[in-house]
Order: sequence, then C-alpha cells, then structure tokens
Amino acid sequence: MNSSSQRLLGRHALLTGAAGGIGLAVAEAYAAEGARCTVVDLSQAPSAGVRALMEAAPEAVHYLAADITEQTQIDAMVQAAQARFGPIDVLFNNAAVFDLAPLLDSDEAMYQRLFDVNVKGMFFTMQAVLRQMVAHERRGRVVNLASQAGRRGEALVSHYCASKAAVISYTQSAALAMAPHGIRVNAISPGVIDTPMWGQVDALFARYEGLQPGEKKAAVGKAVPLGYMGAPQDIAGAAVFLASDEASYITAQTLNVDGGNVMS
Repeated sequence: MNSSSQRLLGRHALLTGAAGGIGLAVAEAYAAEGARCTVVDLSQAPSAGVRALMEAAPEAVHYLAADITEQTQIDAMVQAAQARFGPIDVLFNNAAVFDLAPLLDSDEAMYQRLFDVNVKGMFFTMQAVLRQMVAHERRGRVVNLASQAGRRGEALVSHYCASKAAVISYTQSAALAMAPHGIRVNAISPGVIDTPMWGQVDALFARYEGLQPGEKKAAVGKAVPLGYMGAPQDIAGAAVFLASDEASYITAQTLNVDGGNVMS
C-alpha cells in the first residue's frame, strides 16, 4: 500500500458505499496515499475486495456496517470511526442506489428509496461528519459523489437525476457554510463508469427500451467523446486530488469525470 506521494499521510478518511466499484477503488487509493480508512457499507460482513484491502493494510483499514438512512446508525458510525482512528479528516460520501421507470409508471416507493439513500442519507452523513470536524477544529474536506445524471433530466431516470442534482446543490450550500471553518466541500460527477452496478442499469434499460442485454452498456460507452466507459480508478484519482492539499483553494465545485459527456 505504499505510494511515492503519500498525499493523505496521517489523515483519517471515512468512505460510505465502499464494498465495491467506485467506493472500493477510492478506499484503495486513499490507503495507498497514506490515509487511515474507515470503510462503510450496508452488509454486516466486508466484501471480498474490502477484506483484501484490510489484509494488505491491517493497521490502516477498518470496516463498519451501517445503514445511512437511519440517523442513529449514522451517529454510531461516526463515533465508531473516531474511536478507531481519531477525528475524521476526509469524507468520501458515496453510498447511493439506482432505479428507473417511465415517468407515468414511477411510484412513491421508488421515489422514497432513491431519496432516502441518495439525498437524506448523503446529507445527514455529511452533517454528522462536518459537526465533528468543527468540534475538533479539523480543516477537513468532503467529497460527495454526484453524477452526470444530476446535470440534466432523463425520461426514464427522473428520480435518480433529481437526487443527484440535490447532491450538487447540497455540496454548494455546505461549502459556503463550512468555508469560515476552513473545511472544503466538493463533489465528483462521474459519467458512465464500468462498475458491477451497470449490470442492473443495463437490464433496466433493456426492459424499458426493448434492447438486448449488453446493448445499452455498449451504446453509452461508444457515445462518450473519448469513446469508452470510465473505470472506478478514474474517479479515485479525482477523489484523491480533492482530498489532498493540492486542491486547497477549491471548494463548492462539482468536478465532471465523464470522458467529455458534460462541458461546464
């Protein structure tokens, strides 16, 4: 887990939704850069990827199970993380869910689930971590995970798009509120990233658009200006940068990491 740069040496990073995909890639990158990492996901047992990371850096990586839709579990998560590695310096606020349906068929249950995790859980996790950063006078940094879906509407993806637009808005508001404390709050807006979740996404588009399995995934990759889907490691590089001192004058921004899909 050694790195020549060690840009996060001595810092404690809390990462949610980190059992696999983007969250795990960022945890691996943070650990490689010298951070102590509290890795959080819903399952009581760590995933195979998290176990491998813990075995590679047993003194620097700790796993916690938590449901971020429950305030009591958020509070317990933050307390347990501090008890293990001390005050939190970095939050990678990643936990999220995805679903889609035609606008006229979308029901309240889908709406509630998406907003409970992607908005409510994101905000109250951020709030809890920011409170302890202020209490311990840490000049911390928060990286929220948004999406290119939060930059625009999509006919089949209305609730998810709206939930990720909320992430961008809360990032801006939190950055302004925390600026007097020297705490930076930014977000990353990934484009199409090749993670295990894309199996679910592809199947849903196939159902509603009459496509063959794998057809949607192939099409969206080809449609990216760079010509291919991104990898979780592409997001990890941006997440390390925003958590590091190299981004010390950057706050309230949402960085597009999408191969050129969105220009802003």
